[in-house]
Amino acid sequence: MSKIRVFVAGASGKMGRETVRTILRQEDMEIVGVSDIQNQGMDIGMILGITPLGIKISGQISAEILKKLRIDILVDFTNPQSVFINAKEAIRAGVVPVIGATGLDDQEVAELEELAKEYNNGVFIAPNFALGAILMMKFARETAKFFNHVDIIEYHHDNKLDAPSGTALKTAEMIAEIRRPLMQGHPNEYEKIPGARGGDIDGIHIHSVRLPGMEAHQEVIFGGLGQTLTIRHDAYTRETYMPGVMLAIRKAYKLNKLVIGLENFLD
Repeated sequence: MSKIRVFVAGASGKMGRETVRTILRQEDMEIVGVSDIQNQGMDIGMILGITPLGIKISGQISAEILKKLRIDILVDFTNPQSVFINAKEAIRAGVVPVIGATGLDDQEVAELEELAKEYNNGVFIAPNFALGAILMMKFARETAKFFNHVDIIEYHHDNKLDAPSGTALKTAEMIAEIRRPLMQGHPNEYEKIPGARGGDIDGIHIHSVRLPGMEAHQEVIFGGLGQTLTIRHDAYTRETYMPGVMLAIRKAYKLNKLVIGLENFLD
């Protein structure tokens, strides 16, 4: 049985390094190439602190490079600007991009979806790879059948660029599929400081906290008559995401369309 040939973009970053380490331990996958804006020309093994692997870190990704290396899956943990360009190159090369970077806007996602249809190629976008976070979102969606008032608070390290997080946005979207339309709070409330009530999606307030010492955490707080229900997920290390990343690689390998969210692969 042939192995899934994987290229990791953003391989010098924390998530990229952990992804490469994990793939090296999989019997059905192999690392064929890596890229990053940093450490170009260095062997990825040296970045990982292990024996050199004979795979040097390249710069910009192109369809030609991906075709030459016969890549099956491009795992991308770069940034929203690079990931959009990389994904288009991957689709044109017949490679399925597995996108872990958040921040793509609706127009970019729509463009990737159209390109995927044109090339009959898969695309997978994950707001979160942590299985616990996926279950948190599923539980929140189920809870919205019974509780109509809800706030989302997400906490991340202070180096995260986008706010709110992709996970918070996806959670709000899943809740909105079930929840009756409602503008929460007193109808005459006002903010003494703009933004004090957080962002608003379909009447759901989202609050983003950015502080050193945090990794990735989220609370979904439902309020009802005389009670509250809190669903919380905490991710403490990059290893948290690896089972989800490996699942995504294996499932996305067979995709021929755009899919958003790891929950689609849990059944």
